[in-house]
Amino acid sequence: MDKLNGKRINLPSGATAWWPCHVSSNDIGTGTNIGALSHIGRNVTIGSDCRIQGGAYVADSSIIGDRVFIGPNATITNDRFPPSNGKWQPVVIDSDVVIGAGSTIVAGTKIGKNSVVAAGAVVTNDVEENVVVSGCPAAFMMHRDEYERRRA
Repeated sequence: MDKLNGKRINLPSGATAWWPCHVSSNDIGTGTNIGALSHIGRNVTIGSDCRIQGGAYVADSSIIGDRVFIGPNATITNDRFPPSNGKWQPVVIDSDVVIGAGSTIVAGTKIGKNSVVAAGAVVTNDVEENVVVSGCPAAFMMHRDEYERRRA
C-alpha cells in the first residue's frame, strides 16, 4: 500500500506550505510554515516565522505579524455581517500571538502583541497586548506571564 505523504511546497518568499492547501497571497514572510488543508486568502500579509496549522482559514486582507502561531482549524474572518458584498473588515494580529485550535476571530478585530486566544474561543472585540482570552465571547482569563509560568 502506498503511503499518503504530504508534499512540501517552497514558496518564493522562503516560506513553506504543505499540499493540499490554498494560498492566494505572495506577501508571506521567510520561515513561515502553512499546514495542509489551510486557506490563505487574497491580499493577506503574513510575517516571518509563523506557524499556521492544518485546516486554518485566513480570510482576504488579514494582517498577521511575525512569530504568530495559528492552531488547527482556527478561523479568521473578514465579513462581520455576511454577505456584505465586499465591505470587509480585516483582522489584524500583532506579532508573537498564539491563536488556539478551533478558535474564531471575528472580522474587524485586532489581537494585541504577545497575546493568547484559547482553543475554541470566539473573539468578537479587540484583545489587549499580553493577555490570554477564552470563552464565547472571549474574555480576559489571565496575563501572558502567568500563562508562560503554567506552561513551564
